[in-house]
Amino acid sequence: MKLAPLASVLLLRAYTVSAQIQLDLGSDDSIKSAASSIARQMMTFYVGNLSGQVPGLLPPPYYWWEAGAMFGSLLDYWYYTGDSTYNDETEQALLFQVGPDNNYEPTNRTSDLGNDDQAFWAMAAMSAAELKFQNPSPDKPQWLALAQAVFNRQAVRWDDKDCGGGLRWQIFSFNNGYNYKNSISNGCFINLGARLGAYTGNQTYFDWVEKTWDWMTAINLISPSYQVFDGTDVLLNCSQLDHVQWSYNSGVLLLAAATMWNQVFVYKHTDHSLIID
Repeated sequence: MKLAPLASVLLLRAYTVSAQIQLDLGSDDSIKSAASSIARQMMTFYVGNLSGQVPGLLPPPYYWWEAGAMFGSLLDYWYYTGDSTYNDETEQALLFQVGPDNNYEPTNRTSDLGNDDQAFWAMAAMSAAELKFQNPSPDKPQWLALAQAVFNRQAVRWDDKDCGGGLRWQIFSFNNGYNYKNSISNGCFINLGARLGAYTGNQTYFDWVEKTWDWMTAINLISPSYQVFDGTDVLLNCSQLDHVQWSYNSGVLLLAAATMWNQVFVYKHTDHSLIID
């Protein structure tokens, strides 16, 4: 297995985590060692595996979605390095945070639950399905089902009444940000839809991807030169944009676009598993 995809991530994370980490891009052992150091340091922030703590949560000031992103990165870490050190903690966290309806809507997150927050956990579950991560016990929700449950919940939130479509940032109307339609919520929806379509072969997911992408380009959240702007306000009929550009907006859309491109030109989908080189 080539470790180049992991190495590109390490170049970014090694710089921010520790200037002492040595990385030789020509050596798989060096890449694995650097990844191990970063994963180990990252997990020093996590207390959900300690007695009396809540599995899956990071302590303040970290947000719920950041924990979902962290466990998603640990899935990649395991897949590319073969190191299963954090697998049981990852499984525990991904299952503990599913909420009463197994769709990543835990009741204790109601006051700040955005479509993007929910989607980060779903994308981690999607990665678990794609990478054939260890399966939960039969009495627990399965990875694919969790990703599908979130996508289905978000699809019914598609809002044609304001600005001609799109997902709002916040799920509940009483939360600040409910009037905001942003790129990360819609980009995660596109990301999840593209991957679900690739995994299941269900055209409906691809239809949603194209519909959402077209809406984002129509209101210029995705510009003609492929800049991805942060969001817009339904109270202004989405006529004005917040032109801040966050890398994660582009990131979730890049993976979705690559997945869609592979469906047409390159991607081979056999036995419900991704072929990753």
